[in-house]
Amino acid sequence: MDVKARIEKLRKEIEYHNNKYYNEDSPEISDYEYDKLTVELRKLEAEHPEFNMADSPTKKVGGTVKRELRKVEHDVPVISLQDVFGKGEVYEYVNKMIVELNKPKFVVEKKIDGLSVVLRYHNGELTEGITRGDGVIGESVYENLLEIKNIPKTIPSKLPYLEVRGEVYISNEAFEEANKKQESMGGKKYQNPRNLAAGTLRQLDPSIVRDRNLDIFVFNLEISEGKEFTSHSETLEWLKEQGFKVSPDFTVCETADEVWDYISEVGNKRWNLEYAIDGAVVKVNNLEDRKKLGMTSKVPRWAVAYKYPPEQKETIVKDIIIQVGRTGRLTPLAILEPVRLAGTTVSKATLHNQDVINEKDVRIGDTVIVQKAGDIIPEVIKSIPEKRPVDSKPYVIPNICPICGEATVRDENGADTRCINLECDAQATRSISYFVSKDAMNIVGFGKSKVEALMAEGYIKDIGDIYQLEHYKDEILEKNVIGREKSVNNLLNAIEDSKNNNIDKLITGLGIKNVGKQSAKVLAENFADMDEVANANYDQLINLPDFGDTMVNDIIKYFRSEKYHTIISKLKEYGVNVVSKSSEIKSDDNRFEGMTFVITGTLPTMKRDEASSLIQSFGGKVSGSVSKKTSYVLAGEEAGSKLTKAETLGIRIIDEEEFKSMIK
Repeated sequence: MDVKARIEKLRKEIEYHNNKYYNEDSPEISDYEYDKLTVELRKLEAEHPEFNMADSPTKKVGGTVKRELRKVEHDVPVISLQDVFGKGEVYEYVNKMIVELNKPKFVVEKKIDGLSVVLRYHNGELTEGITRGDGVIGESVYENLLEIKNIPKTIPSKLPYLEVRGEVYISNEAFEEANKKQESMGGKKYQNPRNLAAGTLRQLDPSIVRDRNLDIFVFNLEISEGKEFTSHSETLEWLKEQGFKVSPDFTVCETADEVWDYISEVGNKRWNLEYAIDGAVVKVNNLEDRKKLGMTSKVPRWAVAYKYPPEQKETIVKDIIIQVGRTGRLTPLAILEPVRLAGTTVSKATLHNQDVINEKDVRIGDTVIVQKAGDIIPEVIKSIPEKRPVDSKPYVIPNICPICGEATVRDENGADTRCINLECDAQATRSISYFVSKDAMNIVGFGKSKVEALMAEGYIKDIGDIYQLEHYKDEILEKNVIGREKSVNNLLNAIEDSKNNNIDKLITGLGIKNVGKQSAKVLAENFADMDEVANANYDQLINLPDFGDTMVNDIIKYFRSEKYHTIISKLKEYGVNVVSKSSEIKSDDNRFEGMTFVITGTLPTMKRDEASSLIQSFGGKVSGSVSKKTSYVLAGEEAGSKLTKAETLGIRIIDEEEFKSMIK
């Protein structure tokens, strides 16, 4: 791959992970892996300035501002730190500072894994709390921060203005309690403490913050009008006197050896701490020295963040079993000798498919290296052949389904192996569980355990049977299949409510291969009812935004199947809505017919959904990506890479004001 192509690939990948981390609070890779990508991109951009772009992710902080929360401009830009990854880089940085400065000292702190916030105090009173946002403009979460017990609402010192920066987090204990509560309600478990803390703080209901017991560590004094300090450690001690919880167990060092010893000590006990950390921060202590050092184009020169690599350990593959998913996909799962990893006990890890097994040469009895991807999902990194039993054999996914005994087939153009028996019990259980899930029909309280119990008693064989459960209420209560009367009544009411869902929820719930929530919404917006969707031909579907050949053929194949017609007949009979409510917004005015819009950035007064509905009401289509087929890009603030691509392709760019004039 040439340099330009690699740079473009890295930018796209980093932007994707920025969105998952900052805006969706749902990272897919570890900070360590993410930082490796950004370091590579910065290096390539420095070596090849001809490919530099102003909107590169290396030029900005990854987050955007949630529309529902009030925007606030930062008094001091909230910047990131330079990342370092090894002992050599730590020594290089510290020794460089020792050469440049006069006997400098360094403060080393744990890098808490949470959500960065800025607190503002006027005359000793807390008046505002702001998230990092894009580093220049954040979002006010003041009302939510009032619910965090360890944030002082008033402080003894009545300085005219004080601004501090801290990290909001949830302790491991509070995280476990939140997950227990979530499980008791039949909900999906939260992935990790950082995601939960970040998502909670950006809720619009402050009571959720109080309920989940968020906490904070303050790690920097930004502004203190009327009071001077000489060192960072002095500011932390003063903040402690004011009632703040400051960086825990910070230490002051003089040599590279001392710095590295503390980093190593923290690394050895990081998984036994009461809170999650993802690194250690090394800061020059003297504040005058910081002013002398200043900034590079992106980061301060007076600090670096050391990122701990993912913890890896050896264990043994005791067995490999096969799980069958709702689409019939066979997934190999390594059963491991339990090992303590990244704070929890790991006893299994997915091996994905036959290609992954072959590539890593993982066999039953092997000693393997495991880690948690993103400190969340266990994965096998590699096997250690020299520790392999002498009689081991390569593992091959069976050619029969372990659940129903029918033959399996490998995808023609992929790596997956599937059971194609539509009557397979494993597929039915997962298909029904998916149908009732939040992403699909959202039947509250209908968890997998209830699905399995009702299937075991013969009340459900397919998704259509869900809507006739009310006829068996007395039997289900008498047998105590899914709980007492209140639980059964709540479930039956939730089932009844789901009949009124728009058809995009129904289409999602059908579990059509390669069709997710967004594609289902597009279908609901472009067809009047389920019959129209089912009868759509290739040409009608391929012209929908972001619909490709593979997806279109999967849709046609599904809706032509006997299985679909059996299911839809049941659903119609039991009163499930099959008419598109989205298509009702369309008017007789088709001024945007044949046009495709892409909406990017934050519009001044309109929400994206509102703009999308207007475009569709006038016969237009809305796409999530810019291409040569795009007619207009409707751009707001912080438009990012889509705007750049539109400019490159010569696509016409309009703002909200011009868009409103087009629909008058």
